[in-house]
Amino acid sequence: MTVKLIAIDIDGTLLTPNNKLALSTIDAIKAATASGIKVVLCSGRPLAGVRPYLEMLDLIGDDQYVIAHNGAAVQTTSGQALITHSLSLNDAQRLVDLADQAPIHYHLITPQAIYTPNRPASAYSIRESHLVNLPIKYLPAAEIPQDEALLTFVFIDETDLVTQFDATLPPALRQQFYVVRTDDHFIEVLNHHVSKATALQELAQRLHIDANDVMAIGDGPNDLPMLQAAGLGVAMGNATATVQAAADAVTDSNANDGVANAILTYALTL
Repeated sequence: MTVKLIAIDIDGTLLTPNNKLALSTIDAIKAATASGIKVVLCSGRPLAGVRPYLEMLDLIGDDQYVIAHNGAAVQTTSGQALITHSLSLNDAQRLVDLADQAPIHYHLITPQAIYTPNRPASAYSIRESHLVNLPIKYLPAAEIPQDEALLTFVFIDETDLVTQFDATLPPALRQQFYVVRTDDHFIEVLNHHVSKATALQELAQRLHIDANDVMAIGDGPNDLPMLQAAGLGVAMGNATATVQAAADAVTDSNANDGVANAILTYALTL
């Protein structure tokens, strides 16, 4: 295969354990782009939470791309929306009802803000707001401006409560939506068409790149479909055992230049 596109997860993959970009990673990605390879960051974060890293990697422009919200949005890194799979207001209200019955904290994410009626907001919602560079706005789902796409609904709380709630989710809900637990403290619910794999396939088709020429790198359960859909799926050394077992290759951990080593080994030498 000739790698023409590299899709890279952010948290636990691109970033070191202390949420930094290693110089080796920056150098490897810039070498890849200089050789004509498209590098696409793929994250559960919104564009606002990805932009600082895109700027450090010189990946800002109308011909550079990002997969955000776990695949619910494909955008140019300059902000132009290309593909969006959002939740309807009825979808959101159904999820609100489930949260209120539990009860469990929740918030909704649009490209512009994190919305919650919970006062005070969950400490983890506040943490997420700082992490992804989006403000928290205190509004119920029904009052979110209609021109804002409802991309992600998040049940968010203490680990034990989230685990208990996860076990009680109706099977029908998992069939109607894409439901993924990407952190001990939250469960994300998205449009049923959404996954990083689907978004990556849609972007590759748009760019006329064959799936066999795509390399994907990740560490978590939400990355697994993306690794399986790519011509070469590379698991991080810190990935879960399930992800490592399903990948085509395993690189070093995010504490030991895993992304840089994967790019140098599989993309720049093939």
